[in-house]
Amino acid sequence: MFLELDELGPRYLQLARALKQAILDGRCAATTRLPATRVLARELALSRNTVLAAYEQLAAEGFIEGRVGSGCYVAAFAATKVVRATAQPSRTPRTRKAALARRGRRALELFDQSIHGRQHRGLRYNLQYGLPMTNPQLASAWRRELNHAAAHAEMDYPDPQGLIALRHQVCDYLARRRGIVAAPEDVLIVSGTQQAFALAADVLLDEGDRVLLEDPHYRGARQVFQTQGAHVFGCRVDGDGLVTAALPRGKATRLAVVTPSHQFPTGAVLSLPRRMHLLDWAQRSGCWLIEDDYDGEFRYDARPLAALKSLDRADCVIYIGTFSKVLFPSLRLGYMVLPPGLRQAFVAAKWLTDRGCPAIEQAALARLIASGAFERHLRQAAKNLKTRRAALLTALKRHAGDAVEVADSSAGMHILAWLPRMSHAQSQRMVERARSRGLGLYLVAPYCLKPLPRPGLLLGYADLPPADLQAAMRVFGECLREVER
Repeated sequence: MFLELDELGPRYLQLARALKQAILDGRCAATTRLPATRVLARELALSRNTVLAAYEQLAAEGFIEGRVGSGCYVAAFAATKVVRATAQPSRTPRTRKAALARRGRRALELFDQSIHGRQHRGLRYNLQYGLPMTNPQLASAWRRELNHAAAHAEMDYPDPQGLIALRHQVCDYLARRRGIVAAPEDVLIVSGTQQAFALAADVLLDEGDRVLLEDPHYRGARQVFQTQGAHVFGCRVDGDGLVTAALPRGKATRLAVVTPSHQFPTGAVLSLPRRMHLLDWAQRSGCWLIEDDYDGEFRYDARPLAALKSLDRADCVIYIGTFSKVLFPSLRLGYMVLPPGLRQAFVAAKWLTDRGCPAIEQAALARLIASGAFERHLRQAAKNLKTRRAALLTALKRHAGDAVEVADSSAGMHILAWLPRMSHAQSQRMVERARSRGLGLYLVAPYCLKPLPRPGLLLGYADLPPADLQAAMRVFGECLREVER
């Protein structure tokens, strides 16, 4: 009998899989007697115990049956419509053609392998936005709180709305730092910003509903709403953020996503008159506003601005905050501050999605905030980010000169560098050339709904120390000049 083991896992399971495939392929017909364990062990150079374990596994699954004094036989079910193999069996499993639902097809079409596949690995200098800044002191504090939380954790399912201790800490923090007055019952703990957008889509959107995004914008939000079947359209931004004079009139807009504290990715800050205009528009049009405050904590020229939510008197703003950007992305914890009329629906949707975020991590985070270590980390992170931003801007001016125009708002963890002398094709060639030299550069075009008149780069600087940022800009300048020539 020809049997080929796949070298995956324990030997007895490899043998069991090989025998099972032989039965399903018809090479071992129903009621056929299998070789004695000693014989098969000798033929395959395996121990007899390995063969015995494989036979026991197949018997437990119903593929073979033992007869006292006679041996093991293929079960009779194998006689029903077995297709015999006509060629050497392949190691590659046959894949059934998937008939996906409409939402599944959309998700697959919108899935961006270049981002989710971690294509940046192996680069010496990677300027991808969203990578974390390493803080050894934070890592030590987090391990301590995590160990304490694990030792004192309740073993029951967590509250789907989030641990009450963490929701209290979020409320205290938002009141001090963002000017938002909220109660714990207003807060929903979520698995990061992406889940917050997904819950909003599930709760608020039907097929064909209109969703307004700033243009450019965070494309993870766009992908969520398009997968839901919403009609997504853009509203332009300028140096003062979203151009509220261009907000739509007449047609009903169900939902709008804004980043008023630090527009993503241009860095603009929404002016107070435009904030008031936006809130008035949302109230009059019946539109829900999602305020994505993804890194509003980090401002280097002044104190962080109060959130748009702090000005909301009509309960039309859904506020989203995240710990992924300010701590580390693998934490996957964020929060929403919800208007009273939406609380129960969002909690229900969260429960149906995952029954709640991990309780141990929530408890550890609540203790980290209560201890003061979280805000100490924020102060240190802001200081380090300011130094890195200055190093990046200095090196960019030195090595690129007037070939770039920087849109900088003295905030956040990235800058936007426009390339006024380049075509889009040239910018793509420059990105490819830089990658071949170990430098990861990322164009801003994928974050836009409408084509840009000129190309630009989104330069994240949180993950690299000043010396590496200077070296990265030297490589960037070389690639820039080569492509221009």
